[in-house]
Amino acid sequence: MNKTVYKKIDYDLSSLISDIKMGDIALPELQRPFVWKNAKVRNLFDSMYRGFPVGFFLFWEPSMVRDARAIGVEGKQKTPRLLVVDGQQRLTSLYAVMTGTPVIREGYDAEKIEISFNPLQEKFEVADATTRKNRQFLPNISVLWDPDNDFDEIKEDYFERLSEIQELTDEERKQARSALNRLEKLSSYPFTALELTANVDEEQVSEVFVRINSEGKKLNQADFILTLMSVFWDEGRTELEKFCQGARQPSTSGASPFNSLFQPDPDQLLRVSVGVAFRRARLQYVYSILRGKDLETEQFSDEKREEQFAKLKDAQSRVLNLQHWHDFLKSIRFAGFKSRKMISSENAILFAYILYIIGHTELAFDRHDLRHLIAKWFFVTAMTGRYTSSPESKMEADLAKLREASTQEQFQTTLDKICNAVTTNDYWAITLPTELATSSARSPSMFSYFAALTLLDAKVLFSEQKVSELLDSSTKEPRSPIERHHLFPKKHLDDMGITARTRKNQIANYALVEWGDNASIGDLPPAEYLPTLQQRFNKSELERMHYWHALPDGWEAMDYDSFLRARRELIAGIIRDGYSKLSSSGESQIDYSERSIAELIKEGENATTEFKSTLRKNLHTNENDVRMENSVLKTIAGFLNSKGGGTLVVGVTDDGDALGIESDSFPNEDKMSLHLNNLIKDRIGSKHMLYIHPHFDEYEDKRVLVVDCQPARSPVYVKEGGEERFYIRSVAATAELKGSQAQDFIRQRFQAF
Repeated sequence: MNKTVYKKIDYDLSSLISDIKMGDIALPELQRPFVWKNAKVRNLFDSMYRGFPVGFFLFWEPSMVRDARAIGVEGKQKTPRLLVVDGQQRLTSLYAVMTGTPVIREGYDAEKIEISFNPLQEKFEVADATTRKNRQFLPNISVLWDPDNDFDEIKEDYFERLSEIQELTDEERKQARSALNRLEKLSSYPFTALELTANVDEEQVSEVFVRINSEGKKLNQADFILTLMSVFWDEGRTELEKFCQGARQPSTSGASPFNSLFQPDPDQLLRVSVGVAFRRARLQYVYSILRGKDLETEQFSDEKREEQFAKLKDAQSRVLNLQHWHDFLKSIRFAGFKSRKMISSENAILFAYILYIIGHTELAFDRHDLRHLIAKWFFVTAMTGRYTSSPESKMEADLAKLREASTQEQFQTTLDKICNAVTTNDYWAITLPTELATSSARSPSMFSYFAALTLLDAKVLFSEQKVSELLDSSTKEPRSPIERHHLFPKKHLDDMGITARTRKNQIANYALVEWGDNASIGDLPPAEYLPTLQQRFNKSELERMHYWHALPDGWEAMDYDSFLRARRELIAGIIRDGYSKLSSSGESQIDYSERSIAELIKEGENATTEFKSTLRKNLHTNENDVRMENSVLKTIAGFLNSKGGGTLVVGVTDDGDALGIESDSFPNEDKMSLHLNNLIKDRIGSKHMLYIHPHFDEYEDKRVLVVDCQPARSPVYVKEGGEERFYIRSVAATAELKGSQAQDFIRQRFQAF
């Protein structure tokens, strides 16, 4: 028979509590969120009171702890000899009640667990206002084991208070006194602990844990490492705890990690520090490293342990740096993710933070450039759910690719290659629309669509408010200012015979609207509510709204399933446009929606701005001239083919003088807008209308036509006399490219698509 890897040790409860106080048994869970409900703690004491067994504990005596030097262990008289492997919550419950020590709840609020006891009924309850007022109850049993209290005085005080409201018989008094004595003697309650011997390594400990745990729960490697930190670097673990607590609670005394986007847990920040220090994601490796194991020689040493802990300390100091933390979160918001509700993968945030720390503190990236790079990376990994399944394996593989990236160029090239390998034409055209065919409330593709709307500076459907403003989670209102509205309302779908929730709640049936509009629409069919809401906007505004919200032409009258299919493809296109804006963010891009037309014209013509006196009128001959129209179309095509897009203003001379649109002699603005739209559809193509946004504006008391052009996703040609010509923007002019020049430009410009 093989030799056992454990020994059985008998304890009584008071000995366990004493060993924890002395530090002989490491119980770091006193500083971590305690997950048991108070009712479960009550039931534990009730079982012990009745003499029922309540399970055993599993301790581990790792060899490297024996001669360890305690670092920052406040109030402990020993370096921990034993680490708790199983039974942490039970032991924490016992310690908290027996000593009156507060536990830390989720959110890092301290709470004392108070259990009340009725000696007359021998009944335990979680302490509340009722038990505190009811004099039959001892309000908090913790007082029984307080060394500063006298047990006889506690009993006398109990009977004195009880006698004020009821007269006890001798039998009742005897019964209550016996119950209190029995409760106090729980300090002698026997426990059995199995102590895994010093020659058992962490892999064996993990296997033992899985086999004895009835739920088959895997031992958390992060718990191992956090426990190890409590032994060798207690202040390091305390720093993690305080940071996570500060991320959840607003500070009244200066800078803090508090934010409304992401509140990490200690083990998550530990993962970031490990990734930065060792370029590792599998915590099972890190546990060995921090025990002092040399991965090359497989040998353990105190010197190696000190060296590895020094690396972890350095990395953690950078990870917990408040300036780094908040600068990084700006990158996530820059990617369009404005709300915590939009984060479907916290692992994606953690890995992005690893990349940010490496890029900023080791490779000295410019903050602006790094923010763009991290935003692009996070958008892709969040959209594709890269770290949703088997996250450690994916992170380990990605970090392995970065271990040799010692320069900014190598670092950026590595990340770009990973992004480009994912965002292929097939992904945008096939994979993403397929992933959008879901009713999941936490779909990564849906949140990426919302992020893309933010990046494209979109307005909420049927509203003048911007999506980015209403998605911002920093405000607290009675009702969310923005809601997901069923374009085909559920009651309307019921009437159509579509009753399955999964069909009604398809992502493609949702649009972001203000809550007031959502309420007013109610159950009306789209053909009924749409005309009323559209009256708020002119034609140009409606066209842009249809683009942003991926609404097919005539969608309100479409067959429901046809509508869903068409809208999924359009949503995928919007997500692609948002990503395209991030991808080309290194180019000179200006968000013209944030500037007045006067400011735009004042800067003059440049690579992203051009003026035209008229749309069709030749001012020399005073006749309509197709050459004028050609010039406008060439400029539009040039902007669409550039990475930065651009703006054409019609009704302004080359010098920036206002002429107005009157010279073109259109009956009204609608007729002029229709003429331009027809030109674009006939000569450039309808599919590119998504990227062209004409509208009218005021400039020096004149009306001008402003045509904003976003970068297209495919090459744009202009039809001229039976030929197709390709134009680009060159400095402040539009130039035609032919032959190999055009092919080379197209290959480079549109390679990501």
